Amino acid sequence: MKEVFSFLAAGILAAFGFLALFFSISVIFDLLDLRSQEGNNVLFIGWINFISSLFYLFASYGFIEGKKWTANLMGISSVMIILVFLGLLFHINSGCIHENKVIGVMTFRIIVSIVLTIFAHYSINEYSKLESHKEQ
Repeated sequence: MKEVFSFLAAGILAAFGFLALFFSISVIFDLLDLRSQEGNNVLFIGWINFISSLFYLFASYGFIEGKKWTANLMGISSVMIILVFLGLLFHINSGCIHENKVIGVMTFRIIVSIVLTIFAHYSINEYSKLESHKEQ
C-alpha cells in the first residue's frame, strides 16, 4: 500500500513540476506571449516557481526510489514558497501591482508542498526506521 501512495505522490509532484516548469519558463522568458496574457506578473514568483518545479521533479524521483532526501527537498521547497509568499504579501502591501489569483495559487502550492513534505517524511524516513528495527 505504501508503494501505491508513493507512486501517487510522485505522479502529483511530477504533474505539478512539469506544469510549474512550463508556466514559469513561459512567464520569465515571455514564451508564447504568456506574460502579457497572464496580466501583472510578479517576476520573483515566476523564479521561485521555476526553482520549485525542479525540486518537485527531483522529489518525484525520490518518492519512486524511496530516497530519504525527498522529505528534505520538499521541506526546502515548502520553506522557499512560504518565504516568497510573505514577500508577495509585502509587495502587495507596498502598493505594487499583482494578480489576485496568485494569492490563491500560492496558498494552494504551500498546502500541497507541506502535505507532500509530511507524507515523504513519514512514508520514506519513518518506514525506513521501522524496517531497520525489524532487521535487527
